[in-house]
Amino acid sequence: MQVQVVDYRAPDAARLFTQSLHDTGFGVLVNHPIQQALVEKIYADWLAFFNTDQKHQFPFSKEQQDGYFSTEISETAKGSSQKDIKEYYHVYPWGRVPAALKPDADLYYAQANALAAELLGWVEQFTPPEIAQHYREPLSKMIEDSRQTLLRVLRYPPLTGQEPAGALRAAAHGDINLLTILPAANEPGLQVQGMDGAWFDVPCDFGMLIINIGDMLEEASQGYYPSTQHRVVNPTGEGAGRSRVSLPLFLHPRNEVVLSDRHTAHSYLQERLRELGVKS
Repeated sequence: MQVQVVDYRAPDAARLFTQSLHDTGFGVLVNHPIQQALVEKIYADWLAFFNTDQKHQFPFSKEQQDGYFSTEISETAKGSSQKDIKEYYHVYPWGRVPAALKPDADLYYAQANALAAELLGWVEQFTPPEIAQHYREPLSKMIEDSRQTLLRVLRYPPLTGQEPAGALRAAAHGDINLLTILPAANEPGLQVQGMDGAWFDVPCDFGMLIINIGDMLEEASQGYYPSTQHRVVNPTGEGAGRSRVSLPLFLHPRNEVVLSDRHTAHSYLQERLRELGVKS
């Protein structure tokens, strides 16, 4: 299994990138427009935030799904019996964000969202006509004015050796949304599952941008673009004593967008949140 590393500035970038998405569910971009210095600053600032009690001043809202989610209420991946070993904060432009952290988070959100719209345009451009005819509207239009696109700041804490048997930093799962935009984390661990069931490391050198397909794009494309299972494995050795910080942007359509004859974006999201155990 080969996840393509594509130069964003290359003349054939769109074709190579979308071919990788179709073949593996993942693509990796280098020389992209996301500012690496901004990403590194966000990692450092939010890691400091997670290491303070200030995070408890922003408890998650079950209704709005914003705010701080502790390790005790973390997600349980579909099909897993253990909660993931992680804590995280949900950032929306309209949501609650610590004042000192909001400007950089908003700037990153805007940069990543703009790039994501371009990448959705690439995806549509290279969708076979017999599949593209089923898109109810252009893919890049599905996210316009969406209040659901989510920036999640994740911290996987150092391992203590007391974790429940079988628990992972993130158990195998597929994302819910259209695309996920993810700068390489400060520590390795991301893996994708191949068609044969084997697990492969996703290229993750600092500065790379990892993009994967979510279930909503698989639904809208009738399976042409597969939502591939992925996970974050537990480190060993010195790595086990370090935090891992990650910054995925989950690209969601507007609630009313029709994905297929079976689902709108809203109905699909609600169904998956209940499966994850973060909404009743």
